[in-house]
Amino acid sequence: MVHVLIIGAGTGGMALAHGLRREGISVAVYERYRTRTDGLHGYRVGINSDGSRALRKLLPPELFDTFAATCAKPLTQGTMFTEKLSTVLELPFPDMSGQPDSERSVSRMTLRQVLLTGAEGFVHFDKEFTRYEQHDDGTVTAYFADGTSATGDLLVAADGTRSRVRQQYLPHAEIVDAGVISLAGKVPLTEQVRALLPAKMLRGTSMIFAPRGLFAITHVMEFPWDERGVPKQGAGSTDAELISRWPGLQFDNTRDYILWGVSAATPQLPGDTLTKRGKDIVETAKNLTPTWNPILHRLFDMSDPGSCFTAAIATSKPVPQWETTTVTLLGDAIHTMTPGRGAGANTALRDAALLCRKLSDVHHGKRALLDAVREYETKMIDYGFKAVADSLENQGGDNPLYKPVIGRTLLAGMRTAMRTANLFPPVRRKMAAGMLRDRGADRPED
Repeated sequence: MVHVLIIGAGTGGMALAHGLRREGISVAVYERYRTRTDGLHGYRVGINSDGSRALRKLLPPELFDTFAATCAKPLTQGTMFTEKLSTVLELPFPDMSGQPDSERSVSRMTLRQVLLTGAEGFVHFDKEFTRYEQHDDGTVTAYFADGTSATGDLLVAADGTRSRVRQQYLPHAEIVDAGVISLAGKVPLTEQVRALLPAKMLRGTSMIFAPRGLFAITHVMEFPWDERGVPKQGAGSTDAELISRWPGLQFDNTRDYILWGVSAATPQLPGDTLTKRGKDIVETAKNLTPTWNPILHRLFDMSDPGSCFTAAIATSKPVPQWETTTVTLLGDAIHTMTPGRGAGANTALRDAALLCRKLSDVHHGKRALLDAVREYETKMIDYGFKAVADSLENQGGDNPLYKPVIGRTLLAGMRTAMRTANLFPPVRRKMAAGMLRDRGADRPED
């Protein structure tokens, strides 16, 4: 009987734990936060086809249905604007409702509560990992700051970008600054906000490509429950029933909102940007974008100050495959990537599904443990670091769009190409379908 220790109760770690339990494999998750409500952030996670496919395979069927029921209203359109809110390109997204592996938008807070549903027996909170030891008998022991320890057959690092497991296991695997800083905030989706924004911005995702490489994005997040946490009129009866009896909603205060984010190359922002809080972040965003449409500044001003944050975007440096042992890694613990392609959480879920399948083979006597882990790591390293490179190309400080002369030329060329494509509906549909394929649609199983 294999016993798996997972360090970190984030998206990838919890999805793996559910999958292992479905396979009859013993698992325990150790989370540094003290309670289920600590460390919650209500920002959007885009779950692409890879992520939906992985969750469908890993979660118990009713929990997957709960996940699907608690996602935000599907995006119907992606719109590219100039900083003046002139439309450059509109991409219609196909109606994928009812398809189990469709694109979805979910609040990070809500997804966390879904994944913690039914996990009381195998998730241990207030367990700050400090180190591990590997033993001659093939077992591995994790030690925690409270003086306790746990021993198993495999230790999985799912403890994110600052992974302490990685720091001990692969000290040469570096996380570096990508040269970009993001500012973000949430705006409650009120009637006042709806009246402020162009109708196109309320249909899904909007992106702004502006001079100097400045980039902004907004996501509209409308949930199937109202401000009281009661299923809305029009919610399907099955979804409404799942939501009404889902215990996770008592830990989740997510309500309809618009997420906005603005990113810039680090030198374009004041040196103290990362220390700013609340309204100071809003003012920084406005100072960075003085010539942008006033509607955008008004949107920034309507932000909940407590929701605003700044982040220095990080990325991992690829490392050659290491010798396989009783310690392995998934998600940001090994392949942190910029949010440029929205691939981070989805790659972690892909990792979880692949590792679960390999460990299932061990459980059923088809493979030795280290052989299974080796197979997992070989494939994960390949697609994981490819996703890192693709994401960095899309959102890294060396992007030529940040260059003063060549950047303007490239931006003008991009806008011309997008405006031309926008004239032809078949081209726009083809572009939208291509984006979905890049995000895992129709991808064969790993």
